[in-house]
Amino acid sequence: MIEVDHPELTVRRQCALLDMSRASLYYRPVDESAENLQFMRLIDETYTLRPFYGVRKMTAHLRRAGRAVNPKRVRRLMRQMGLEAIYPKPRLSGAGDGHKRYPYLLRDLLIDRPDQVWCTDITYLRLRRGFLYLTAVMDWHSRYVLSWDLSGSLEADFCVQALHDALGRGTPDIFNTDQGVQFTGDAFTSALEAHRVRISMDGRGRCFDNIFVERLWRTVKYEEVFLRDYADPVEARQSLRAYFRFYNEQRPHQALDDRTPAEVYFVGHSAGRREGSAAARTVAGIPVALRAPSIPATVGS
Repeated sequence: MIEVDHPELTVRRQCALLDMSRASLYYRPVDESAENLQFMRLIDETYTLRPFYGVRKMTAHLRRAGRAVNPKRVRRLMRQMGLEAIYPKPRLSGAGDGHKRYPYLLRDLLIDRPDQVWCTDITYLRLRRGFLYLTAVMDWHSRYVLSWDLSGSLEADFCVQALHDALGRGTPDIFNTDQGVQFTGDAFTSALEAHRVRISMDGRGRCFDNIFVERLWRTVKYEEVFLRDYADPVEARQSLRAYFRFYNEQRPHQALDDRTPAEVYFVGHSAGRREGSAAARTVAGIPVALRAPSIPATVGS
């Protein structure tokens, strides 16, 4: 955009026309230090085990483990990792974040068939040197992972791409997300509205509204990420592709009567086509009817 050797306009003039500072032109992002990357690995492992740890408890935990760290650093690293303590927070008044508000549609809803409710989220993913972010779209009823993607930043593009990949396979009645900026932007919500999907969003501070995708992250971390040491994004993508294939098609799920997500997802589709949605509740005796978590309305918004 800026031409350093422009024959008529100086760099100063070009920056002024674009309303940007010259300092931003020369800025190059600095990678996290090896020490900070080690802290992030420890925070990731601790948070996966105890997601109710906020900045204070995480700082205390690291100090007890012999790490010299202060709350300011822990807060910055947790924000960079996209981590926030999971616990019911007070309902706060105010203008909010300015994005369009969508209600939470899953309270006490009987979820008994595939493609009734999809959900999504983002998690931090460590590499040997550096880190990535992982997003996935999951069918709530069967726990089947419809699509996933990786990114080196928390920009919304990879979430939108994962959404389009999932919509290429089918269309849910309801799509549930949290109120992260990746999911409240026009690119994400307009794609859902174009497919006439009802949008559901977690209330502020409602720690159980998207609980099944949180459980997915815990499973992926313990069964895949923590057992490996990805050298780079290419290796991470290849290994995760194999893992999600295993998760969908081979890994028995206790909540699904030891069936795999693929068995429940595709058998439910077949039953629904033959006998309607009621048949999906008793296909092959699978107790797969789920009810969304019921949380008192006074908690969160």
